Amino acid sequence: MPKRTSTRKNADANQLAKSILDQVTGDEPERPMTEAEQRSLAARLLGSLGGKKGGKARAKALSPAKRKAIAQKAAAARWKKPTD
Repeated sequence: MPKRTSTRKNADANQLAKSILDQVTGDEPERPMTEAEQRSLAARLLGSLGGKKGGKARAKALSPAKRKAIAQKAAAARWKKPTD
């Protein structure tokens, strides 16, 4: 079973009660995005842009013979017998 990596955010009972009350009433202050979260968001956005056009652009650039060779190699890999 995987280890839980969570930490106790509010160890003090009063702090915990206040944070619960803030969440319920909607008064919880928004925290700014960390630098890692900003980088992650940017990477996801850029990755989705490339993924939307990548396959079509690659197929357009390949010759029919090269596309056939790639497909045959992929089929051989799929049907290859597993080694022990």
